[in-house]
Amino acid sequence: MSQLKKLVNDKPLWDSFCVELDLRLARVHTTMEQSDDSNIMFRLQGQAAALRSLKQLRAEVNANA
Repeated sequence: MSQLKKLVNDKPLWDSFCVELDLRLARVHTTMEQSDDSNIMFRLQGQAAALRSLKQLRAEVNANA
């Protein structure tokens, strides 16, 4: 857990991590808009949920301290 604390409490590192998550989430949304395959859509929805949950990591790690 201490390694995660280092990540979430280092503001420049955390901010760059969040930027990367936002870029990946935007790519997922673009792919979802262009997809017509329901199986791919379900996978993309799971990816989007996982990326959004990573953005909540800071609150979760600091709440458990």
